[in-house]
Amino acid sequence: MRRSEVLAEESVVCLQKALNRLREIWELIGIPEDQRLQRTEVVKKHIKEKEESTILQLEKDLRTQVEVMVKKKKERMQELKVLRERDQDLCEILCTPLYSIDLTSVPSLEELEQFRRHLATLNETKTSRREEFVSTKRQIILCMEELDHTPDTSFERDVVCEDEDAFCLSLENIAALQTLLRQLEMRKAQNEAVCEGLRSRIRELWDRLQIPLEEREALTPYMSGSKAKIKKALQVEVDRLEELKIQNMKKVVEAIRTELALYWEKCFYSQEQRKAFAPYYDEDYTETLLQLHDAELVQLKHYYEAHKELFEGVQKWEDSWKLFLEFERKASDPSRFTNRGGNLLKEEKQRAKLQKTLPKLEEELKGRIELWEQERAQAFVVNGQKFMEYVTEQWELHRLEKEKAKQERQLKKTQQTEAEMLYGSTPRTPGKRRGPGPNTPGKVRKLNATTVSSATPNSTMRSIFGGTVYHSPAARLPPSGGKPSRTPSRPGPRTAPLGRQGHNKENIELSGSILTARTFKGFQI
Repeated sequence: MRRSEVLAEESVVCLQKALNRLREIWELIGIPEDQRLQRTEVVKKHIKEKEESTILQLEKDLRTQVEVMVKKKKERMQELKVLRERDQDLCEILCTPLYSIDLTSVPSLEELEQFRRHLATLNETKTSRREEFVSTKRQIILCMEELDHTPDTSFERDVVCEDEDAFCLSLENIAALQTLLRQLEMRKAQNEAVCEGLRSRIRELWDRLQIPLEEREALTPYMSGSKAKIKKALQVEVDRLEELKIQNMKKVVEAIRTELALYWEKCFYSQEQRKAFAPYYDEDYTETLLQLHDAELVQLKHYYEAHKELFEGVQKWEDSWKLFLEFERKASDPSRFTNRGGNLLKEEKQRAKLQKTLPKLEEELKGRIELWEQERAQAFVVNGQKFMEYVTEQWELHRLEKEKAKQERQLKKTQQTEAEMLYGSTPRTPGKRRGPGPNTPGKVRKLNATTVSSATPNSTMRSIFGGTVYHSPAARLPPSGGKPSRTPSRPGPRTAPLGRQGHNKENIELSGSILTARTFKGFQI
């Protein structure tokens, strides 16, 4: 075989080895099959196109490509290592498993991108959990300080004492952290409730025992908060006051009775309901009597609070009703027409407004009371009777009172009219003095040179019993300088028929003349 043929064969062998090496590299770095075919076609084109290239140049080109591929492999493997290290750190903090990827083969660009996205998600999770941990830890520390609580479990010590970066931010630990916070907050709420109960009891005993203000102010630093030392101080004060209460039994019982009477009024208790609590009238002041009063007051306060809205509505109606009755009373008072300062107009507006609002308020209360009675299957009682019956009764009493007042006015008017018929009208003093001016007398009849006015109720009349003469202000002479009023003259007095003069008992003899009884406003005088 010739030398040239041998070189040609060797070149083919070298080329084959180079292609095999390229395929191994492609497979090692994870190049897909379709891309391998494309790259093989490129090598083939280079061999065909560059006919002037020698075998040595071709080998050089292939070696250059191999070097590029090796460099890319090294870069990808290095990035994979870095990503794995970050993944381990995050997984240790979050207590999650490592990302699943083959570390022995060269990763593709897509695999590296997926790994990066996974780490970004873990990092966001770490940030949110750390913020939750820091916030919850701060609240836990505050609760422990408020409760004077020392961490007594390993988990509590890990939360409070350890470095924040060393705490495992697993889902289980975050859940346990929230559970611990709820437990501490529950204990804190219980302590606050106990302390508030002690404060309420202290204020109650202060009022009952009439403790001086100086002694009360000494406890001011303990009237807020719920720490252990505050709770202890409050309990000591309660014990002291309870001892004083026993020593001042009568004083305390009387104070409770005053409060009971107040709540009886608020709850609209009838006299029968009040008398049902017999210890209220007991004068033997013992511890048992005090306990009975305490229990009754607690029960009454609970009853009032349970029905507070209804009681307030009833009280609103009561106040409006009393105001309405007051306006009704003023409406029948004649002196209200003096109208000083425009009060009459204001009262009339308020009275008209109450006449509209009272029925609306009654309807509203009726609906609420019916609903309340349906829910509790019992009657809502005010002053010993159902509220709507009580309202109806009050309206009926008001109507009867108005009817009674009307009848009394009519009776008084009738009696006054009868007295005027019998004795004549009584002179009345005018409310305001009038200026001088001419009088305008009515028609006057001349009877034996004596004038009798027949147009005004205060005319001059003679009593049939005593002969006394009443002079009406309207019949007086005009002021000096005025013209005397003229009266139409008549031919002379008319006398009664002879047949009636004998038995007319009402004829009156005056100054030797006989005054015949005549008709005055439909009556004989």
